[in-house]
Amino acid sequence: MTADTALPEREYMEFDVVIVGAGPAGLSAAIRIMQLAQEKGTEISVVVLEKGSEVGAHILSGAVVDPVGLDKLLPDWREDSSHPFQTEVKKDVFRVLGPAGSLTLPNFTMPPLMNNHGNYIVSLGNVCRWLAEKAEALGVEIYPGFAAAEVLYDDNGAVRGVATGDMGVGRDGQPKDTFMRGMELRGKYTLISEGVRGSLAKEIIANYELDKNCDLAKFGIGIKELWEIDPEKHDQGLVTHSFGWPLDMKTGGGSFLYHLENNQVVVGFVLHLNYKNPYLSPFEEFQRFKQHPSVRDTFVGGKRISYGARAITEGGYQSVPKVSFPGGALIGCSAGLVNVPRIKGTHNAMNSGMLAAEKLVDALGEGRSNDDLIAYEEAWRDGPIGKDLYKVRNVKPLWSKLGTVLGISLGGLDMWCNTLFNWSPFGTMKHGKTDAESTLPAAKCKMIDYPKPDGEVSFDRLSSVFLSSTNHEEDQPIHLKLGDEVLQKSSEHDVYAGLSNRFCPAGVYEWMEDDANPGEVKYVINAQNCVHCKTCDIKDPNGNITWTTPEGMGGPNYPNM
Repeated sequence: MTADTALPEREYMEFDVVIVGAGPAGLSAAIRIMQLAQEKGTEISVVVLEKGSEVGAHILSGAVVDPVGLDKLLPDWREDSSHPFQTEVKKDVFRVLGPAGSLTLPNFTMPPLMNNHGNYIVSLGNVCRWLAEKAEALGVEIYPGFAAAEVLYDDNGAVRGVATGDMGVGRDGQPKDTFMRGMELRGKYTLISEGVRGSLAKEIIANYELDKNCDLAKFGIGIKELWEIDPEKHDQGLVTHSFGWPLDMKTGGGSFLYHLENNQVVVGFVLHLNYKNPYLSPFEEFQRFKQHPSVRDTFVGGKRISYGARAITEGGYQSVPKVSFPGGALIGCSAGLVNVPRIKGTHNAMNSGMLAAEKLVDALGEGRSNDDLIAYEEAWRDGPIGKDLYKVRNVKPLWSKLGTVLGISLGGLDMWCNTLFNWSPFGTMKHGKTDAESTLPAAKCKMIDYPKPDGEVSFDRLSSVFLSSTNHEEDQPIHLKLGDEVLQKSSEHDVYAGLSNRFCPAGVYEWMEDDANPGEVKYVINAQNCVHCKTCDIKDPNGNITWTTPEGMGGPNYPNM
């Protein structure tokens, strides 16, 4: 929108609590607030904004869920026949993959925290849809299809809510016939639960310097497919985790296969975004993984149902910023609460939402508003979340610094020491470089020749994006903001060989021949393909790409990921 465009004043709605994001953290917070309001005999108004077309549309996770958070939030959930937790883990397998074979690791060598028995294989999207029903039954207002695009501040600099993005703005920044001004949702407190690398969380962290006393943030990218396979190959309740091939021993990452109900299997690949070689493609590595001899046969004769990708927080305990700020708090993956070796964050997301809710309700009961929920910040490290993350705090830095073989071995030893003695021989390690800074110039690396997809087990990116049901209004401003076009050409293209064309799992970025200038290339951003994984916002070597929210309802529409 140009500066001279006259905009109508935004309408507003007022609530006690505004929650951004209908994921496990946001919905758990909403439910817990209403539960406490009922217990105290008070009324608290809560609204949840969700940028997806429906609750669950943008949710993507493995997911094997530890029910410890759910047990606290809804103790009687097992008696509810509508719950989506239909497949309990029955068998846990850990493998190291080589180019032609695999080695199964004995389960007794794994620290107890790595045991998945008693956990559940689920669609996290369906979990969120179910939680949304519980929240609405308690009186929570949930507005899907509305993207929170702006943080609102009061005269004292405290957060006082958010505003949704304007709808019906053309690519040229001018209002179309369908233009509709965004709405302000004002609250006494605002909880940010956007997930990984959310645009509002980034702004709030920067504005209040919430990360000045923590280690730098680290991330991975998770790519996932949902398959329906031959019933004879299906083993409901089987969980398999692996690492090694197709990655080299200096590149961190791993893979998983989870056997759900109804002959369905989810297969996923996680790559640490501190990888060095700009020629590496996370998507292509995932396709190669599915061709491994121990994996391929699972999918032969099956049908691929859905595809998606999402960034994952991997910094852990030492990278969690200050989680409270004037007017609200960060919860769930907005705070970075994933347990990396377990590949789990749902239980901590739910626990963080509940903890923030409890401190927030206490504050409202004291007549407070828009102040720093410091009690939440002071409580999380001494509670279940902090204890969960503290035990595994060195696994990621050890892997990154020492490589797969030695790093994982020492990471396992460190987890055992923390489990048995609450002590680590390594103290608390630092991560070193950001993921963007970890990338080497292309001149120092070897090109990778990836095989063509066979169309049976491995596939191309565009057909994969089609299965994510991703859609954006075509005539809208590009939500992927490029800072400096000249820098992108001189650095990202000329020095790093155009790595955005490879790190994006959705084919958004392309360097193409410029027909208007023969011999030159131009940068093309296919924003319609964006699955909102946020990898570009993390891995671009110059931080030159910024992910922002598109119009509400834009992005993937995952049915049950």
